[in-house]
Amino acid sequence: MTDPLFLSLGTNLGDRLQNLRQAVTALEHEGLLTITAISPVYETPPWGYEAQPAFLNLCLAGRTTLPPAGLLAAVKKLEAQLGRVPGDRWGPRLIDIDILAYAEAVVALEGLTLPHPGLPLRPFVLVPLADIAPRWVHPETGRDVLAMRAAVSSEGIRRWPVPLFWGRRTEVMGILNVTPDSFSGDGVLVGDGAAVVAAAVAQAEAFVAAGADVIDIGGESTRPGSVPVSAEAEMARVLPVIRAVRQAVNVPISVDTYRAEVAEAALEAGAAWVNDVWGLRMDPRLAGVVAAAGCPVVVMHNRSQPKDVAQEQRLGGRYVGIHYEDLIGDIRRELQASIDLGLAQGIRPGQIIIDPGLGFGKTVAQNVQLLRDLNQLKSMGFPILIGPSRKSFIGYTLNLPPEDRLEGTAAAVAIGIDRGADIVRVHDVAAMVRVARMTDRIVR
Repeated sequence: MTDPLFLSLGTNLGDRLQNLRQAVTALEHEGLLTITAISPVYETPPWGYEAQPAFLNLCLAGRTTLPPAGLLAAVKKLEAQLGRVPGDRWGPRLIDIDILAYAEAVVALEGLTLPHPGLPLRPFVLVPLADIAPRWVHPETGRDVLAMRAAVSSEGIRRWPVPLFWGRRTEVMGILNVTPDSFSGDGVLVGDGAAVVAAAVAQAEAFVAAGADVIDIGGESTRPGSVPVSAEAEMARVLPVIRAVRQAVNVPISVDTYRAEVAEAALEAGAAWVNDVWGLRMDPRLAGVVAAAGCPVVVMHNRSQPKDVAQEQRLGGRYVGIHYEDLIGDIRRELQASIDLGLAQGIRPGQIIIDPGLGFGKTVAQNVQLLRDLNQLKSMGFPILIGPSRKSFIGYTLNLPPEDRLEGTAAAVAIGIDRGADIVRVHDVAAMVRVARMTDRIVR
């Protein structure tokens, strides 16, 4: 088989994300390609002819047994099967599949030149290609993908809020707390406004450089026993940070809030997800905001009550005396109630991500059981996010304060992925990206 082989896929008609899913699935099922890597999806401005809708683009790496000409013929046949009809060269298209490069081969055939002559010039190709093959070297120019990308403008290219397929690869969400009282001690709310924004941007850039797929920005601590802040204070904390981070990094931003007015303002400022620790139950207007925006929403299970919190100076707060008739069954039922609430207000099923709420209204033993039995929630049919990072159930198990819970977090992340988690929300991004990639290699 030839390796590496790179393809570019694009679409700007109909259900664009579904068009890409169908094309990638068909490439595999038709036996044309053994896919080894899929880039994130990017929304990109039209190329060559501006009076048309924006495109969704991605790149694939893989192997094939077909020669270059045979692969081209098979790809063109597949485009037709998927519904593409002949049109203007730069015009709209349902699906476009281009062969970018075929190993190190330089090919000049009728209708096929490899590497693709447009490759060094097209940011809508180079941006996703840099995610999966940054050091691939063009056999004719001697430049790698990162160098070619640096030479073109990527203005207007934004990463799509969700992956093409859930479950092929664990998504890593980096926690950016714009608070002074985070249980983990990582809040960036220090100094004046400019210092806070600068610290937040630096942290977000470090997270993305380490491999974060989403940045979760929150302005109110949700640790056991925390004191709520007003919506005005929450917005004053998060909105300047969201605006600045959106300009600095090209990954989706999530706003960690349960308030409709904060979510609405955050989405206008550049957030792409809403992460609600109260599962749409605290503010009845939030579901409508999410429905109108069409954005992903994390719906979390939460039975937290201040009366159930026990504090220990070294280890922090934990929940005690929480009773469940059937832990997984009760979580499943209460998550479904939140989902039904959202669906009734116009949220589409494809927007929903579920979070079983590790650390929220559950005892140490219940958190351990939840993680062990997480796979029982897969049949609900939604992507699963877990947030075990530095949580008190790890601290009380290992008798360690938050700053010493890295290894415990790594164990929880690995087990969570094995049990079906699609997204892990973490403080220690660099370490947990490595844990996630190694666990993916073993279990996916």
